[in-house]
Amino acid sequence: MAPYLSPGVYVEEVEAGSRPIEGVGTAVTAFIGMAARGPAHTPTLVTNWTQFTNAFGDFIDGSYLAHAVYGYFANGGGSCYVVRVGAGNDGDTAAAPVDTAPAEPAVATGLLGSYPVRALKPGPAGDGIEIEVEPPPSADAGGDDSGTDKPSKDEFTIVVRREQQREQFTVSTKPGRTNIVTVINQQSKLIAVDEPVTVSRPEAGTVTLSGGAPATPAPVEQPTTTAGMTLRPSDYVGDSADRTGFAGLEAVEEVTILAVPDLLASYQQGIIDIEGVHAVQQAMIAHCELMGDRVAIIDPPPGLTAQQVKHWRVDQANYDSKQAAMYWPWIKVMDPVRGLPIMVPPSGHVAGVWGRSDDTRGVHKAPANEVIRGALAPELQLTSAEQDLLNPVGINCIRAFPGRGIRVWGARTLSSDPAWRYLNVRRLFNYLEESILAGTQWAVFEPNDVALWAKLRRTVSAFLINEWRRGSLFGLTPDEAFYVKCDEETNIAESIDAGQVICEIGVAPVKPAEFVVFRLAQFSGGTSLVSE
Repeated sequence: MAPYLSPGVYVEEVEAGSRPIEGVGTAVTAFIGMAARGPAHTPTLVTNWTQFTNAFGDFIDGSYLAHAVYGYFANGGGSCYVVRVGAGNDGDTAAAPVDTAPAEPAVATGLLGSYPVRALKPGPAGDGIEIEVEPPPSADAGGDDSGTDKPSKDEFTIVVRREQQREQFTVSTKPGRTNIVTVINQQSKLIAVDEPVTVSRPEAGTVTLSGGAPATPAPVEQPTTTAGMTLRPSDYVGDSADRTGFAGLEAVEEVTILAVPDLLASYQQGIIDIEGVHAVQQAMIAHCELMGDRVAIIDPPPGLTAQQVKHWRVDQANYDSKQAAMYWPWIKVMDPVRGLPIMVPPSGHVAGVWGRSDDTRGVHKAPANEVIRGALAPELQLTSAEQDLLNPVGINCIRAFPGRGIRVWGARTLSSDPAWRYLNVRRLFNYLEESILAGTQWAVFEPNDVALWAKLRRTVSAFLINEWRRGSLFGLTPDEAFYVKCDEETNIAESIDAGQVICEIGVAPVKPAEFVVFRLAQFSGGTSLVSE
């Protein structure tokens, strides 16, 4: 408080009594697998398919990583992190010859700062296109003769020229209507701009597109494959100190879902045996339990029947964790490399379904009874009797329904504890815990007294009331849905002396209507007329 030494009016800013808690992200997936190129053992943020191909290349033989990421975005997934494992000594995977169709015309390309640019017309027609980034106006520059104001400090001018054609755009690197990618891709008739891996403003200067070439016969091509690679279970698991494998994800707090689709690719190729598969999946579960806010999606081996996958789940793998979920069977998708359908593990597509369900309904909604986009068919057509064997042991089935598509038909964890049976309950608690943790950091080192306890009660209660209104909590009133206790009973003298403030929170999560039962009974309707 400032000293008042002379008469006058004083204005002071006062801190609010409580501070709002903002919900954290719930569906940020980390994918670990093999790719054609890109940084090895480095978690790389990817927000769309184009960014993935720019950083890691396209589909390759012997790897399910690209299929998983493609299915993730196709099914509504948002941001994800990709960790590449299995890079060779030269940084790329091995190559093997394969017959291909004639090569398409090459497209002229260039790099505008960090933004990849390409010509809209393939072949030589795109060569020579000039893209000029004009220098920013001087500090004393004003509007022009037409009265147009100068651009803001975040905006800059791009001029595109090809022979007699000329285009001019005012753009920026900020999200919004003036974003360089949005403006040019909507308005330019000469070029297109892709999202960069990292955003930076281009420097003033001129870039000329090159590399356009006509179509030429190409009977033999050299696509990248995983042939000749040597992978061990430790390559997938990695080390947290060295920031390798998925163990290196301990430093990436945003991740909430973990998937390793290429683990089964290594198993199919004989690189890793079934014991290695179990070891990696156990490490996935251990990682998620250690972090406390993540769920692992486990892929079972391919080609199993309903009885075999139950045996594998119960007797061989024998997983028991509230931080993991398993989906079966595999799904058939189109393979762009061969132009033929192939079977892939479902974890990538399922992670996308989780993200779509979270966006449209909320994390409290079980991510089930949802269509899997891009799936042509499940590996095995299940019957209800077969699912009766699998659902009680936590195997979430993928089923095809006539006229209703291919759907996720289960929402259970791999836990034997009934309290954590349902996946949406586990993920809701992850969301609540992380949101409260992030939203109450201001309380650290505050005076541990009744005023602080009251602020914590108000802050947490306001957050939980909003969640109850969204349908995340069960109860007709907030009192039935949750309670927050932070007072003299929870904060005794010993805990205060130890520097602790203890706030006890109880919530009643909503659980899915997994079994919808209608009871029908016969009764005699109408009235009986008795004549005398």
